[in-house]
Amino acid sequence: MGTPHRVVVLALDGVYPFELGIPSRVFDAAGGRYEVLTCSIDGGPVRTNADFSVSPPHGPEALRTADTVLLPPFDTARLTREPPAGVRDALASRPPGTRIVSICTGAFVLAGAGLLDGRPATTHWALADLFRAWYPRVRLDPDVLFVDDGDVLTSAGAASGVDVCLYLVRRDHGTAVANRAARICVAPPWREGGQAQFIERPVPEPVANGTAPTRRWALENLHEPLTLADLAGHARMSPRTFVRRFNEEVGTSPGRWLIRQRVDRARDLLESTDLPVDDVAARVGFASGTSLREHLHAAIGISPLAYRRTFRGDLTAPR
Repeated sequence: MGTPHRVVVLALDGVYPFELGIPSRVFDAAGGRYEVLTCSIDGGPVRTNADFSVSPPHGPEALRTADTVLLPPFDTARLTREPPAGVRDALASRPPGTRIVSICTGAFVLAGAGLLDGRPATTHWALADLFRAWYPRVRLDPDVLFVDDGDVLTSAGAASGVDVCLYLVRRDHGTAVANRAARICVAPPWREGGQAQFIERPVPEPVANGTAPTRRWALENLHEPLTLADLAGHARMSPRTFVRRFNEEVGTSPGRWLIRQRVDRARDLLESTDLPVDDVAARVGFASGTSLREHLHAAIGISPLAYRRTFRGDLTAPR
C-alpha cells in the first residue's frame, strides 16, 4: 500500500471530544492506509467542552507533514470572526496541495483564514445566519451533510464528521475499503453529502407497518424495474401513504432513494467485477448503460469507465 496518507487533526480549545476522536476511529479502520496525528496550536494541553482536557502529542509543526489537515469542531461560545491566535499561520504552513477538512464549527476557522472565499461550504444549520453575516464571500449551503470542493471539504455537525471521513476513504480507496471501515465502526457506509441535515425533523414513532421491510426487499430486487406501485404494494399501503411514511423514515422520496441504491450497487460492481457497463446497468435495474452513465455522472461527475479506472487497482482482494 506504500506510505500511509497522513491526517493531522488540529485540536483547538473547546474541542468536542466526540468529533476529535472521529478521524482516528474511521481512518484507523481503513487497514493501515492512513496515519492520524493529533496536534495543538502550541504543543500544550487543550481544554475540551467537557470536564476534562486532552494532551495532543504534537505541536503545530505536525501540520507541515500533513497530506490532509482536519479541524474538528469546538464550543460555539468560543467562536470568533478571526481564527484563534496562531491558527492562520499554522494552517499556512501545510504543504501545497494538502487537503483540508472541517467538521461543524471548524468551517468558521477556515472561513476566517480566507480559505473558503468564493467556495461552496457547509456548517451546522443552527449557525448558518452567523456564518453568512461574518463570511459573505463563502457560498454557504446549510442544508447538506458535507460539501466536497476538491482540496477543501466542509461538513455539518457531529455524525456528519463520520460521513465525510468515510467519504474520503471511499474517494481515496473505493467502496470495498470504505464499507469495511464502516462495518468496523458500526456506521452506515454511505450517506451522500447532498442529503439534508434533517433540520428540526421529528423522529417518527416506530410502527410495525413501516417501510423498512420494503426497503430490504427493494435492495434484494434492484435488478427489477421497481415502481412506486410495486413498493407501495409490497408495503400494503396506498402510494400516497407510502410516500409520506417513506419520507418520514428516510428523509427523501422513494424514487431518489432507489436511484441512490442503484448507483451505489453499480459502483460496487464497477470496482469489484469486470462486467461490461451494460451488464452492470442490468444488474442494478437501470434500463441501459446510457441510463447508468447519466445517473452516475449526476451523482459523482464521472463516467463508469473513468470510475472503474480510478478504483479497480485499489482493491486488495477479489470479491
